[in-house]
Amino acid sequence: MTFTLPELPYAYDALQPYMSKETLEYHHDKHHQAYVTNGNNLLKGTEFEGKSLEEIVKGSFGKNAPLFNNAGQHFNHIHFWKWMKPNGGGTKLPGALEKKINEDLGGLDKFKADFAAAGAGQFGSGWAWLSVKDGKLEISKTANGENPLVHGATPILGVDVWEHSYYIDYRNRRPDYLKAFVDNLINWEYVEELYSKAV
Repeated sequence: MTFTLPELPYAYDALQPYMSKETLEYHHDKHHQAYVTNGNNLLKGTEFEGKSLEEIVKGSFGKNAPLFNNAGQHFNHIHFWKWMKPNGGGTKLPGALEKKINEDLGGLDKFKADFAAAGAGQFGSGWAWLSVKDGKLEISKTANGENPLVHGATPILGVDVWEHSYYIDYRNRRPDYLKAFVDNLINWEYVEELYSKAV
């Protein structure tokens, strides 16, 4: 298993005005490409060669930090591009997912507020997550490239709060970026697809 950079599922300017063409060019073509290149170099000659990306992420956690950091970020970004779409967000969610968000997280509005708060409250670089753990939905945050896979959960939505994800467009206004993400960018169909697999 070698890492490869996926194509974006939309044009570079498709997420404007919420995420600019310049941000996507830097974030996808430079940052994600670096995780792919470094990850492939670090994978060579290790026990993780030939394993799936998920196995590499889980197996290298706490054992091989450089490999974990790059593999984790590669995993996170493969999904991050798909967690967004033009004209995303909105208030109409796929049925089963909406029911679960109401049950476990107090409804869509509360979820949006709590998810954005997790991202805003992550000190330094990291991610905010919606995951399935033991059959329930939970919101969490992690530092750097860490993700819920290494904590026994299955991530179904994540937002990147590293500065390279928003600084070109929002400067230091991370909460504004997070509001734009939850209101206008989330691809709920992809979240539902991952939710269905997780349960």
